[in-house]
Amino acid sequence: MALERILYIDDDEDLLEIVKLALEETGGYSVTACANGEQGVRLAAEWQPDLIMLDVMMPVIDGPATLKRLKQSSITEHIPVVFMTARSSASQAAGYRSMGAAGTIAKPFDPFGLAEQVAGLWEQLSLAAC
Repeated sequence: MALERILYIDDDEDLLEIVKLALEETGGYSVTACANGEQGVRLAAEWQPDLIMLDVMMPVIDGPATLKRLKQSSITEHIPVVFMTARSSASQAAGYRSMGAAGTIAKPFDPFGLAEQVAGLWEQLSLAAC
């Protein structure tokens, strides 16, 4: 399956704009962005993206709690989630995977290389699913 639709959840308004622009303009993806986990869970159920990119540290509902909600719903449990975080050491990345995350992308990231990085993660996920 080709990657077309990405939901990006982050409380940083500037990053919402940068990621959306980078993925749409460079990668040709359709991106919906929102600023909190609660809205993200609702949008994921309604929009059914191919991939969810999720900030770890957010107010009210943080990334891990958002991931837990997504995985508890039969409507969204199948959607791969990638954390975008400044906390991306090998042990932290392993911890995110143990929570059910499909991968991590380190912040700060290169906006011009983000679409390629996402495509590489998607390819790894597709190969693992075979």
